Amino acid sequence: MTKQKISLIFLSLCLLLSALSQAPMIGKASELNFAVESIIPDNQRDKTKTFFDLRVAPKSEQVVELKLRNDTTKDVTVEPSVNSATTNLNGVVEYGATKAKKDSTLPIDLKEIVSVASEVTIPANQEIKLPITIKMPDRTFDGILAGGITIKEKETSKNDGNTSSDTQGLAIQNKYAYVVALLLNQNDQAVEAKLELNEVVPSQVNARNVINANLHNVKSEYINNLDVEATITKKNESTPLYTSSKKNMQMAPNSNFNYPISLNGDKLKAGKYTLKLEAQAKEGKWSFTKDFTISETDAKKYNSQDVSIKKDWTWVYILVGILLLLIALFLIFFIIRRNRKKQEERRRQEAARNRKNVRRKKRPTSDSRSKK
Repeated sequence: MTKQKISLIFLSLCLLLSALSQAPMIGKASELNFAVESIIPDNQRDKTKTFFDLRVAPKSEQVVELKLRNDTTKDVTVEPSVNSATTNLNGVVEYGATKAKKDSTLPIDLKEIVSVASEVTIPANQEIKLPITIKMPDRTFDGILAGGITIKEKETSKNDGNTSSDTQGLAIQNKYAYVVALLLNQNDQAVEAKLELNEVVPSQVNARNVINANLHNVKSEYINNLDVEATITKKNESTPLYTSSKKNMQMAPNSNFNYPISLNGDKLKAGKYTLKLEAQAKEGKWSFTKDFTISETDAKKYNSQDVSIKKDWTWVYILVGILLLLIALFLIFFIIRRNRKKQEERRRQEAARNRKNVRRKKRPTSDSRSKK
């Protein structure tokens, strides 16, 4: 049986996203069969950066390039792709492909304006240039369009990649890729940060019950150094049931993520609750209060799937005890009944012998008949 553990490690072609305090991305070049280098164009806002941070105009078209180098003795085929930036549940910006849906506030999706070949082969011991075409629409926007260009090696078989296995036949495959940040900007107009709280719902993370509070960055700017403190109470009560806090998170422009509040192994209980959440970042402070409901259906569904909940087997023990008691009573009844039958049989046999003996005594002997 094979289990695939996918770890997408970002290469730090960007150390910081300019003054936005972008978190560095770590890469393991030694694990890859190729190297990537960005070729900085003239319209780069800060030429000291090694990722793309471009000043663009409406209706403009531009081709930027990545240098791909293959130092091995075999051809390497890679699969480039472009994605808009998202925020994961840990409060970390993702520049590669994710399962996140397109955010409703995203003014322009990078997938729609940036194109790149879906497959490229780098000859052995050579380097090539990968062109990336950016076609801006006829519209203006303030702030930043953020995303990334992912370069990953094409899989040729199920056994490709760095694979290790244990003695039980469990295989773990690590996949590595380069991700180069791509930021597009049209002007220096300041954008005021705005954080919103969307739905609050029960859910699960790693098969454990949580309450998800969906935080939404609705503006085209990063939210940096985000600290969150959350408290859940019964509705119209003040006693905290669950609390959570996390510091130094970051949100991509026009993105949302589910901030999970753990139940610490407790069961979900149907009812009405209130979430109070305080958020503080470099760009501002926000306070939210929101009522939400946990249905009986959701509580049962998630509780049955939570691996951290200690199962209550009391009813099983009671049922087993009752069954054992019934079996014991049946055995006692059976033994008593069997003993009674044996005693009755012995009495019948004894009575029969007694009747036989009486008949024998009453029967005249041959001597008494001769005397007569």
